[in-house]
Amino acid sequence: MHTMVWYLAKHQSSLGQVDTFVEQRDHSLTGLRVTPMRLQLDARYYAGLNLEKNYVNKGNKQTKIPTFIECFANRNADLICKSNFHFDATEMENTGAPPASSIELKTRRAQFQTQASNLDTRRRQAVCVRRAFKKYGPNSNPNIILDGMNMTVPKGAIYGLLGASGCGKTTLLSCIVGRRRLNSGEIWVLGGRPGSKGSGVPGPRVGYMPQEIALYGEFSIRETFIYFGWCAGMSTEQVDVKLEFLIKASLNSFLLQFPRSELGTIGTGFLQLPSENRFVKNLSGGQQRRVSFAAALLADPELLILDEPTVGVDPVLRQSIWDHLVQITKDGNKTIIITTHYIEETRQATTIGLMRSGKLLAEESPTKLMEIHNVDSLEEVFLNLSKRQNMGLRRRSSILSSVTGVPPEANPEDEMSGEFGDNVSVSSRRKSIVIDDANVPELPPEEKGSSKFKMLDSQHMKALIWKNFLWMWRNVGIMLFIIGLPVVQIVLFCLSIGKDPVGLKIAIVNHELNNTMEPCIPTKDCDWTRLSCRFLQHLENRSMVLLPYNNDMDAKNAVMEGWAWAAIMFPANYSECLEIRIKDGKDVDDWNVNYSNMDIVMDMSNQQIGQLLQKDFYSSYQDFARETTVACNYSNKLTNIPVHFEAPIYGPKDPNFTDFAAPGIILTIIYFLSVALTSGAMLLERNEGLLERSLVSGLTGTEILFGQIITQFVVMLGQTLMVLIFSFAVFQITWEGNIGWIIVLTVLTGLSGMSFGFVIACVCENEKSATYMAMGSFLPFVMLCGIIWPIEGMHEILKYISYILPLTKSTESMRAMLARGWSISNPTVYNGFISTLIWISIFQTLAILLIKFKKG
Repeated sequence: MHTMVWYLAKHQSSLGQVDTFVEQRDHSLTGLRVTPMRLQLDARYYAGLNLEKNYVNKGNKQTKIPTFIECFANRNADLICKSNFHFDATEMENTGAPPASSIELKTRRAQFQTQASNLDTRRRQAVCVRRAFKKYGPNSNPNIILDGMNMTVPKGAIYGLLGASGCGKTTLLSCIVGRRRLNSGEIWVLGGRPGSKGSGVPGPRVGYMPQEIALYGEFSIRETFIYFGWCAGMSTEQVDVKLEFLIKASLNSFLLQFPRSELGTIGTGFLQLPSENRFVKNLSGGQQRRVSFAAALLADPELLILDEPTVGVDPVLRQSIWDHLVQITKDGNKTIIITTHYIEETRQATTIGLMRSGKLLAEESPTKLMEIHNVDSLEEVFLNLSKRQNMGLRRRSSILSSVTGVPPEANPEDEMSGEFGDNVSVSSRRKSIVIDDANVPELPPEEKGSSKFKMLDSQHMKALIWKNFLWMWRNVGIMLFIIGLPVVQIVLFCLSIGKDPVGLKIAIVNHELNNTMEPCIPTKDCDWTRLSCRFLQHLENRSMVLLPYNNDMDAKNAVMEGWAWAAIMFPANYSECLEIRIKDGKDVDDWNVNYSNMDIVMDMSNQQIGQLLQKDFYSSYQDFARETTVACNYSNKLTNIPVHFEAPIYGPKDPNFTDFAAPGIILTIIYFLSVALTSGAMLLERNEGLLERSLVSGLTGTEILFGQIITQFVVMLGQTLMVLIFSFAVFQITWEGNIGWIIVLTVLTGLSGMSFGFVIACVCENEKSATYMAMGSFLPFVMLCGIIWPIEGMHEILKYISYILPLTKSTESMRAMLARGWSISNPTVYNGFISTLIWISIFQTLAILLIKFKKG
């Protein structure tokens, strides 16, 4: 026995490819020489060895050498590898193979044979994953989900992906169907990269059953099939034919295994589902999962990905499902990847991958794994591999043994695919074939896609619009509430906002009376006595409540205690002094001037009530003074303030707050109800897995967005019409402009709100965060958009911020049309339309980009 040891030379770095030469240390065999080898290094650890030539020349004879490669990293991150060869020179010269009696080599080493190019290998598999790395969270504290994982799923195989919850199975499947992106690494599915042009993934080539039920509870079984069938490009007739098999037709090959007497308990349908007209929400949990499974089978996909399809299914039906999966993969045209908690049921799988902590522990046939580990169950295999992973050993199939050798040619079945990637092929089903350079098969054709840009597919839009309207029809109570809610809000606004307060309490101390508590009876005509009673009569006509008090201190105390909003105090000689003041004019003395005044103490903590009371006091006094002077033959202009207000150009002479706030309130109601409606609808579909499933079936984010826009637009149009009818026809809000442009602006504002709702749904992960975001934007919009207070009264910086908000210009435009009657040709009006259209474009673009690129 001779031993030869070669050490690979110094490597440049942990990246790239380095030509490495070996140094012969033992010259026991003369005339032998070793040719250069090429080592491909992995960015993280190592990717495996691809030996371009792996033989020894002795004269004109080439002899294959069994190879044992061991690689390790030193402290400087240099990858050092050594190659040990153990062979019997005589036997090798004669047979070219290692001793047949070497049991250790047979059980611990795998063959290393030259293969076709990496691209060819990967594109010929149904699924090929190489060096997949996926993490969440910040770089400082990442949560690593996939850690340099390799996986190979040949076409026509049933691949069982097993592992505990949280090991990364669902994330891996999402990456395979193109719904999430890897941080590094490669994935090839059906010959192309998921999401690439012309790959058909996501699309009808892949059938996907997510872990969630991901079905519309309000739909019947048939309606569910119609929706997913239309998404896959099927006609209704084709869906009905498939429905016949999946629900009604029997699997004769399965039923023949049972006595006829037992068929009644087993059922005659493949999935043993009830009537096609039963609603999904009325099915049991197991039945709902079976409907979800049937939806994945519907379009007869090339690749079927099933995430926990047999949870909640009885053993007999589980076996029926597995029999069907085995049957459809017999011709090699269909491939299945299935995850399950029932490890033992995957004995029928062609290959299983045992996954733990983002790595693949093993990837082999179930029988081979149990044979290698000398156990009777796959659970024991998984337990053994998990223990070895915890011990830090590198076993083959992601926990490869630290040794990789060449077994005897007669039994290449020992080889298992795993971390060494393309250099090792799955051999439990077929032998690896040495490919000569002169006989390399042609690569698969490049992916081809239509050069014609097609933003929306008519079949997809038909499915989406039908689905959305059907959901609304099945939830008619909710839809009536949604349409009626803005009506309730505008009614509440018109009834509660902008009306003058009535029943305000005023404390009165009238010293002109003998007893302040006695009735104050006003005089008539030109009678200058008890003028205070005349004034109080006009004040009472303004719906104020007058409360008499004995003295000034009690009246002021009533204001201090909040029992009255103001206190009015008349001196004992008020009427006499007021008469002298009017008759003497400029000759009146100060004493009569002072005692002709009434003293008023007010509570001004409430600005609206305080200013209203001041206005009513002034107006009441002016009416009282005019009545008295006219009765005494004075000119009625004598008591008027020498300022004359002409009739207003726009608006009433006595404006109200309702007319001022109504334009902004109408737009705000429509805007934020649209935000809530669209964000809620999108989040509902996403959180229940419906959005993900639709995207995997081939729908695009743009199609889903426009499908929601069309259906939600109808709802929003109904809301708009109801709000405007109640605003103008019922509550007679001032309306001077063209009603057509008013409707158009309101509808555009609703579209802007819908678009903002889509952005919120794409940004937020759940309904709670979406609610916070929507409510957080509500108050700034109301405060800064000039809805309840003029923009002119804001801080200078806030003015500039206000001008770029979505509702500012539209509110000004609406107010100009309602109060001033301006047409669309006025800059203030059309600027509102332009601003709204710009915001619609911005929000729609953001929503499309977020749906397209936010894939985890």
